[in-house]
Amino acid sequence: MLADSPSTPGKPRASPALVVGGRDALWLGGDGVIEALSHAEARARLADGARPLLCHRKAVAKRLDAGPVAALDVLELFAFVRPAQFCLPTPRGLAMALGLALPTSLERQAETLMHAARALLNELRAGAAGNRAVLAIAWAMARDGWSWGNPAVTALGGPEALGGAEATAALKIWHKLPEWEDGPPLPPATNKPVEPVEARARLVHLLGSNAEDREGQRRYASIASAAFLPRDRREDPRVVLAEAGTGVGKTLGYIAPASLWAEKNGAPVWISTFTRNLQRQLDSELDRLYPDAEEKAERVVVRKGRENYFCLLNFEDAVKGLALRQGGGDVVQLGLVARWALATRDGDMVGGDFPAWLADLLGYGVILDMTDTRGECTYAGCSHYKKCFIEHIQRRAKLADIVVANHALVMVQAALGALGDGGRHTRLVFDESHHLMNAADGAFSAHLSGREGAELRRWILGAEAGGRSRSRGLKARMEDLVAGDADALEALDAALAQARVLPGPGWHQRLAEGRPQGPAESFLTLVRQQVLARDQDGNSTYDLETDPHPAIPGLLDAAAALEGALSRLAAPLSRLVQSLMAVLDREADTLDSQTRNRIDAIARGLERRGIGQVAAWRDMLRALANDRPETFVDWFGLERQRGRDVDVGFHRHWVDPMAPFAEMVLEPSHGVLMTSATLLDESNGDNDLTAPDWQAALARTGARHLASPPVMAREPSPFDYADQTRVLVVTDVDKSRPDQVAAAFRELFLASDGGGLGLFTAISRLRNVHQRIAGDLDAAGVTLLAQHVDAMDTGTLVDIFRAEEDACLLGTDAVRDGVDVPGRALRLIVFERVPWPRPDILHRARRAHFGGRAYDEALVRLRLKQAYGRLIRRAGDHGVFVMLDRSLPSRLMTAFPDGVEAQRLGLAEAVAETRAFLAD
Repeated sequence: MLADSPSTPGKPRASPALVVGGRDALWLGGDGVIEALSHAEARARLADGARPLLCHRKAVAKRLDAGPVAALDVLELFAFVRPAQFCLPTPRGLAMALGLALPTSLERQAETLMHAARALLNELRAGAAGNRAVLAIAWAMARDGWSWGNPAVTALGGPEALGGAEATAALKIWHKLPEWEDGPPLPPATNKPVEPVEARARLVHLLGSNAEDREGQRRYASIASAAFLPRDRREDPRVVLAEAGTGVGKTLGYIAPASLWAEKNGAPVWISTFTRNLQRQLDSELDRLYPDAEEKAERVVVRKGRENYFCLLNFEDAVKGLALRQGGGDVVQLGLVARWALATRDGDMVGGDFPAWLADLLGYGVILDMTDTRGECTYAGCSHYKKCFIEHIQRRAKLADIVVANHALVMVQAALGALGDGGRHTRLVFDESHHLMNAADGAFSAHLSGREGAELRRWILGAEAGGRSRSRGLKARMEDLVAGDADALEALDAALAQARVLPGPGWHQRLAEGRPQGPAESFLTLVRQQVLARDQDGNSTYDLETDPHPAIPGLLDAAAALEGALSRLAAPLSRLVQSLMAVLDREADTLDSQTRNRIDAIARGLERRGIGQVAAWRDMLRALANDRPETFVDWFGLERQRGRDVDVGFHRHWVDPMAPFAEMVLEPSHGVLMTSATLLDESNGDNDLTAPDWQAALARTGARHLASPPVMAREPSPFDYADQTRVLVVTDVDKSRPDQVAAAFRELFLASDGGGLGLFTAISRLRNVHQRIAGDLDAAGVTLLAQHVDAMDTGTLVDIFRAEEDACLLGTDAVRDGVDVPGRALRLIVFERVPWPRPDILHRARRAHFGGRAYDEALVRLRLKQAYGRLIRRAGDHGVFVMLDRSLPSRLMTAFPDGVEAQRLGLAEAVAETRAFLAD
């Protein structure tokens, strides 16, 4: 690989390559000389100014325990040359993406980095003709110090090919994007049913003639079709609860009737998931239904919240800000984002085609700045409205057959009455329904905290003096809409003035020092005081919480003062909404559709972000002086990260969050399918539909709150779990001894020769085990990945784990629920201890409401069932499930399938059993 100076053209020189293992590093010189280095030696060489080729500089720096690394990161070159394309952020991943030989050792990985860099530059060179826009971006990045700048510019023909104006305008990509067009209003959906025989026929079409015969999948599709029958009474939807064990093929089983209903009735079906992994899997499965890419783009849309999508106005603001910030890498970051934005399918920066590892490299602050995270969209008032990714995808969703969304978005949109268009949303499919309660808990809770209060203040006021924020407040977003309306302008000014009762810039430091400003900070200071006073362990590094009652002196008075201040804020916000509605009525004959949509969107934002939130806070504050409604649980909390206070607040959750879910999401729908591989709790091992396990499913899905009972069905997995798996409970490891736990993980991972997933209930214990075993596994040729340790997001780590057959991964519940790794890449799961629910105030209330100890045990069984289900994804898979906690009660063993007997044995026996079973 040849590279030159990062800032000035000159004679190319050979660049070395660096790869880092868990204990050692390897340096491949430009002259072909290979050197084995310790981590300390590699750090020293980098500190001396060497700039080698490497893959994922932040992960390398983290592994070396080094500061920021200046190097030629091949991933950055890949992101520039192949924007919006997938690549695992490893040398092996680069080789797979570029069609190179797969490396099998550190030496080969270093060689791969050289080959990959050369291939990417050659690819640039081959497509240089007509690439003036790409050249202009590369030249702008080179002038800002991009390490790949000059090699890229040279490959593209050199800066002399550019005019000065082209280089200056390189990042103004909004001029190059197409505009979307509005269509006519759409008719309401019809009510044609989907019969079971039709669903089975569509399933056969999806599977193709060479598919294996799965009777269970056909039965499942037939049952699922019941959710697509017309309803008979208002607010009484057709609901189906269906558990489909792993291997049944539930995804295609419900796509069959869903796609048929959409085609027959001219309206979309929304399919909601909990994890990004299943969203990607669904998107891939829909290739079977729509093999033509252009047709699929019209008929399938992946929808997420606005905060996930690229915002052109925010990008333009950042580009304009470059004039105020010379250098510093901002152009490099914006250049890579610009390359992606010109190639992206739909502008999704979080879980879409914007590589997660690129977000790691650029910093997540860049993503926050480039998306609508702040909720400040001006809609039709934006100069980029007709090119907006968010607006485009919302219009595409109205015309689609299938909309793939997530639980949180569906719940929020349904609560706002914003799902679909003109009543065309009538059918929902909730996959991963075992997560519905968690999603509803987040969607329907309220938090009066420093962070939430400061966010609302910023949303109303915009950027305040002394900050770097580019936030646009209400005045900038809506003043032109109410110009000439004296009452509306007066209300706007009043809202801006009253918003200053909320926590302002520097609130966190003032609360810690006990010098609050304004009623919100005064209240939160006393909340913080009460939490610390009532805490039993003042030195805890974890979140702290306490009951609101009895309140410390002064707190109730502070709550009353804040409630009064919030009422004075709510009044002008309500007047603003009334003024906007009056504009719609008064100018109905002259307003164009874009302006009407803008007014309607801003009014909804005021109601949701302002009026609704303030109303919830006022209810909470009033309850402090009176009895709290039994439907809620309230508490004060102090949020901490690694022992440092980051937020303080007053929290309210529903005891049963499925009650509002049923009212706001289920009842307005005409038909809903709720499905999962782990929907039921095997508390008694009884398959009778009247057994308690179905009662628990009815509670967790909200179906028990409906007028009519749902259709309930279970389709068991076709796998022979007794033959394909082993469940081992280790009896001689002391879970309180970190050295013993680490040794157990090491020996079990070595016995399986990789392919192991380690699950933890605490991040601190995960980090401790990683530190103790990473070197030993690396020496044995087993790569160890770890959530909360490696400088990569969880999805990327899972992708690497899936691709590297002999790697191991340590993670928490996010990994347990999001892993789909078929084949030998996952052949061992090791649980550090029984995953009992955290005994906090919220759990205390729900435990009392849902059945005491039985509720705790049901949660544990479901977590074990979900984790165990990761092991076998295909008929030929085999795996071992190990629990290192000898206190696992036998009554929880019903989490495992019938015929699977858990063996209690010592660690040495468990290691031998694991090695022998997986070797067979």
